[in-house]
Amino acid sequence: MEISLVLAALKVVGYGLGAIGPGVGIGLACYGCCVGTARQPEVQGRLFTNFIIGAALAEALALIGFVLALIS
Repeated sequence: MEISLVLAALKVVGYGLGAIGPGVGIGLACYGCCVGTARQPEVQGRLFTNFIIGAALAEALALIGFVLALIS
């Protein structure tokens, strides 16, 4: 096998694995929001707003990894 083919495959795998981090981050943020809402229901609105902002930022990382995988 050519080394360039192996390197290209490793790039795609690496960028694909880059989506795991944001997925775990969104899961942890959702868990924290659910636990916080269960403990203090009166701050549910503020918690949910912060969760949506954090999930959007984490999802942006996943989209960047997806685009880089398609480009390379």
